[in-house]
Amino acid sequence: MSATLKVDLGARSYPIHIGAGLLDDAALLPGLVKSGQVVIITNTIVGPLYLERVTRHFADRQCHVFELPDGEGAKSFANFERALGFMLERRIERGATIVALGGGVVGDLAGFVAACYQRGIGFVQVPTTLLAQVDSSVGGKTAINHALGKNMVGAFHQPTAVVADITTLDTLPPREFSAGLAEVVKYGLIRDYAFLEWLEAHLDALVAREPAALTEAILRSCENKAEVVAGDEFETGARATLNLGHTFGHAIETALGYGAWLHGEAVAAGTCMAAAMSARLGWLDADAVARIERLLGRAGLPLRPPAGLGPAQFMDVMARDKKNVGGHIRLVLLRALGEAVVTRDYPPEALAATLAAATTAA
Repeated sequence: MSATLKVDLGARSYPIHIGAGLLDDAALLPGLVKSGQVVIITNTIVGPLYLERVTRHFADRQCHVFELPDGEGAKSFANFERALGFMLERRIERGATIVALGGGVVGDLAGFVAACYQRGIGFVQVPTTLLAQVDSSVGGKTAINHALGKNMVGAFHQPTAVVADITTLDTLPPREFSAGLAEVVKYGLIRDYAFLEWLEAHLDALVAREPAALTEAILRSCENKAEVVAGDEFETGARATLNLGHTFGHAIETALGYGAWLHGEAVAAGTCMAAAMSARLGWLDADAVARIERLLGRAGLPLRPPAGLGPAQFMDVMARDKKNVGGHIRLVLLRALGEAVVTRDYPPEALAATLAAATTAA
């Protein structure tokens, strides 16, 4: 089974191809990448697995490969500068295309390089992790990390296409796969209650990586992401709801040092904190919070932040979040299951109590 969606952005619209065996389709990638120069950006883990299957499609082109180290720490100023130097040394022209072959770290950095090189060149996302296939490869958010905040240096730069081959998930370690499920669950919580119910019924099949369940989950996640991005490309409104759990989660990642927890793990714990605060505000009842925690727990994800991370550390990092306005911390919370809201209109003591309870429990 394969499917093609469209991210509708007028002249900058692009397709999302989802299915098994897409890396071996002799027409797909060569048809999407029309330039004579191709720069494939990958990493030390993904390259040995899938690089040959991609480079063979460009045997008749000038094809270069830039390899990153594995892990969140690779999304750095140093690697960004290294990639730009690599391209300049090889005289890569403005008409070239970058192919991002890897997970969210590779896609984010490759996209930012594409956004900046000669003021912007085209790039194609070829995500190889579940998290990247359902979330980070779609929507044009590109970034690198700063010591004081995750994804604080970046640009909106849409890809020209996304190719999600679900067979690449066969080699994904269990912890990485579970981390991706946090972003899948997010779509059900913020805007698609029917999908949330589907996930509750099919999570075991998803965890077992059954192809039909995988394809359906990726398809429905991308449908949701594409609809949100088409309506709010630059995150001035509804797109911010896609950050459910991320303000708390980014604080965990930043405070611990990038890579100690995977992004999806931090988002899962952050989602539980957002649910707890929503209940504290009277929007969710105890049963709804329990459903969220049960689903994330079944996915093998943490439900609490790590021990030793206190309220003061959370507040320090959260105060620098990109969603903040006028010095106020804006949070994505749940008015109901399937309905998210971005708000700064909450009693400060509710946030303080939420942080205290979560860190005490941890």
